[in-house]
Amino acid sequence: MTDSATAPETTGGPPPVVEARGVSKRFGATLALDDVSLSVDPGEVHGLVGRNGAGKSTLVSILTGLQSPDSGRVTFSNRPAPSLSDRAAWRSAAACVYQQLSIVPALSVAENLFLNRQADNARPVNWTKLRRKARELLEGWSLDIDVRRPAHELTVEQRQMVEIARSLSTGARFIILDEPTARLDAAAIARLFGRIRLLQSRGVTFLFISHYLHEIFELCQRVTVYRDARQILTAPVAGISHADLVAAMTGEKAAEPVDLRPAAPSASRPILEVAGVTVAGACTGVTFQISPGEIVGLAGGGGSGKFAVADVVVGLLSPDSGKVTIAGKRQKLGSVPRALKAGVGFVPQDRHREGFVPGLTIGENVTMTVPHRLGRYGFLSPRKRSALAWKSIEQLDVVPRNPAQPTDDLSGGNQQKVVMGRALADDPRVLVMMSPTAGVDVKSKLSLMNASVDAARRGAGVLVVTDDLDDLRYCQRVLIMFRGTVVGAVQGSWDDQALVAAMEGVELGHG
Repeated sequence: MTDSATAPETTGGPPPVVEARGVSKRFGATLALDDVSLSVDPGEVHGLVGRNGAGKSTLVSILTGLQSPDSGRVTFSNRPAPSLSDRAAWRSAAACVYQQLSIVPALSVAENLFLNRQADNARPVNWTKLRRKARELLEGWSLDIDVRRPAHELTVEQRQMVEIARSLSTGARFIILDEPTARLDAAAIARLFGRIRLLQSRGVTFLFISHYLHEIFELCQRVTVYRDARQILTAPVAGISHADLVAAMTGEKAAEPVDLRPAAPSASRPILEVAGVTVAGACTGVTFQISPGEIVGLAGGGGSGKFAVADVVVGLLSPDSGKVTIAGKRQKLGSVPRALKAGVGFVPQDRHREGFVPGLTIGENVTMTVPHRLGRYGFLSPRKRSALAWKSIEQLDVVPRNPAQPTDDLSGGNQQKVVMGRALADDPRVLVMMSPTAGVDVKSKLSLMNASVDAARRGAGVLVVTDDLDDLRYCQRVLIMFRGTVVGAVQGSWDDQALVAAMEGVELGHG
């Protein structure tokens, strides 16, 4: 079902900024790319989508000179790709800004912009000249960032723009953005898209990789779909529906929308009560309740304080004042072990830093918080560990289906499923999910959110902390935070634009 999957016709216009034809790549027994093609026109924002494991990352490594294809060819403006050893030529041809940014925190903005290029001809660094060049570079691309500022003080949004500016400084006019919005709030995403459009108007070309399909429709002119290492579709965004795009990604016809939320809970004693929680610089007097079987969203833009509230509930943060009560029992705050013992399971905001332990297997990560379920007197039963791991694997559709598989080797979506499996391993009374589907594919999102619905149907109270509208659709209520306080709530059906406006403090609609 390919559209422009075959070689593009010659139109007499400028050649593609980058073109891959018939590219295949194998890693041992794994076929990562199978005769795929991609053509990105000058000044275009071209979307690349596909489930985790579809081959996107392998293509990026080839387009940036980190890997060579086993077959096929890559050209830049009709010129053959440089040899892998010519790093300077690759830096001037293509650059990638990854989800996990490569900014060096201890260095200044100026040093990061000209990393490994601080001085000419091995001369001592002329710091005045370096900072002047850095300011000129940022001003030339309409970026207002202090070049003396240490990178660790920058926001994620600012770090991304420094990486983009660094790429432009090497001469690259083709930039790959790999999940650039996964850690940004709605306002930062809007600013990022504005800057992308500005750079696009000045001749910069982008390959935009995202799991958020609404972003593809908002920003891109064309989209290419990869599935199971093959190119499935290339088409103008204006000529394809959301349902057809999902079908191309999954190989399945999109189902009719179904309300997957559990029924509204009957009146009962709250399973979670948050009362007057205040964290200096983050939130003030936050109060709400969740009943057994209820899924509640906590939404808000940057600086809203929503994650601070979640961190208090799960024991990652001790508040300055306020209390948290679980199943009628007031909790001693500021301790994750105490929260776990009280029946809290949680998916942290950043799976790479807080979600799983590198080097451990799926089975070890899933069961690491439930040693009491694996044996007695300090002895763990491999059989019980394996049984619990298999339960999570089957419930969440973790691939590969092997408890002994190292978690590091999994795709991002499957790593998040492992984190979710650990959160559910002790049948929690309260399940807290922070940005639960950030950077994961369509099917993984469905598995993760369905698992939250199942937990609610078993009687858990679920708190979903996110500004992802698709995730919030699973909630019976959404509490809206702005500048550290809960400013309102919506329930039932709501208007997306009104909800986003409320999160940004523009207007609040009540439902």
